[in-house]
Amino acid sequence: MTPESGVLLTAAEAKLKAAKILQGSGLYGDAASRAYYGVFHAISALHLASGNSFSSHAQLIGRFNKDFVHTGIFAPAFTRILTRLFEDRQLGDYDATAEITPEQANQDITDAHQIIQAIRTHLTPKT
Repeated sequence: MTPESGVLLTAAEAKLKAAKILQGSGLYGDAASRAYYGVFHAISALHLASGNSFSSHAQLIGRFNKDFVHTGIFAPAFTRILTRLFEDRQLGDYDATAEITPEQANQDITDAHQIIQAIRTHLTPKT
């Protein structure tokens, strides 16, 4: 893991912590958004450790699927989870009429935690 990847993983975990705080305050849309951004930073760390960086969410997600899911490094379920997290983030951030339920926010946080931990494990050197 590069130092820069480590910084991004720390940011990912901070976003996840913020998601839990927001969820506890009843701010479910904001919690979903922070859960997504936790995963966004973790995937950015993964790409950076591989020598890549991307300027858009679509590029980052597309290359994650191509380089890490389709190759079998991460489970295909991660693609579905990531897509849902992105969609919930869009609703939470941009659609004032949409409602993220407490159950959705909880699922987003749980799934974000799973992906962030899987990426941390992948990037941590085996001794």
